[in-house]
Amino acid sequence: MPELPEVEVVRRGLVSWVRGRTITSVDVLDPRSIRRHALGPEDFAGNLEGARVLDVVRRGKFLWLPLADTPEASGDPAQAGDPAPRVALMAHLGMSGQLLMQDPGVPDEKHLKVRLRLSPAGGMPEQLRFVDQRIFGGLFLTSLIPTDDGGPGGLAETPLPLIAEEAAHIARDPLDPCFSFDDFYRRLRARKTGLKRALLDQGLVSGIGNIYADEALWKARLHYARPTDTLRRAEALRVLDAAREVMTEALAAGGTSFDSLYVNVNGASGYFDRSLNAYGREGEACSRCAAAGLASRMRREQFMNRSSYTCPVCQPRPRNGRW
Repeated sequence: MPELPEVEVVRRGLVSWVRGRTITSVDVLDPRSIRRHALGPEDFAGNLEGARVLDVVRRGKFLWLPLADTPEASGDPAQAGDPAPRVALMAHLGMSGQLLMQDPGVPDEKHLKVRLRLSPAGGMPEQLRFVDQRIFGGLFLTSLIPTDDGGPGGLAETPLPLIAEEAAHIARDPLDPCFSFDDFYRRLRARKTGLKRALLDQGLVSGIGNIYADEALWKARLHYARPTDTLRRAEALRVLDAAREVMTEALAAGGTSFDSLYVNVNGASGYFDRSLNAYGREGEACSRCAAAGLASRMRREQFMNRSSYTCPVCQPRPRNGRW
């Protein structure tokens, strides 16, 4: 499943290619990929054709494109005279969804589901294609509603205090400038659960998935079963800073790609998987312990129908650990 850095890589690519452009036509090649749009393909296409993409916004793993009511809008909703957008195109990548920018002459991908044609813009590709092999993802139209805290809905070029309705229930993510550590720590301490389970709770902090939770916990030298109500402020800050550092490094590497399905808008895979210190390294030497002259091998344990990877030496399991 793509995690925050992979979705942010896609967001940044889309900003460069689609922001300010008008959707001229829509082809729905597989209605299953717009199944969350209850009124069907014709209504989906009819609402998108002629709309102008104002921005590309992300909170956690949620990604949406606010749309102008009319194509005459400037493309910058912060400018005076532009009405605030009320509708957005929501993109859920699921397990294998890809948003690719392509020229019309490029043959259709095998698993192409939806094609959006865009207004010409200085020789840039004119088609945004949604490709999805496993069909767990999809596109749909959603309403934009005010944020609870009055801050921007998510990471965007032109932040607005609006959020896609389907994303309103999740917390801000560690890369969000409006993320509040004080609020995070207060709510973290109020839980009686294990640390990794808390990090995966999108209502507490969004965007941290299984891979980056393991990497952040390894970097912070904390075990996933550490009870959250025993966590000192400095420890909570350490693991959050570690998550932010790991995801920033992953962004610089284009994300983590374990197979060819995880790509950016140009179809290129990320390579952060080559830099992982914990995830997927069962039986390999812990790089930190090896550097200190200690013999320790990474272990894998079952966790919430997934796997957790830790070092038994520098991430010892707490005696009062919790799942």
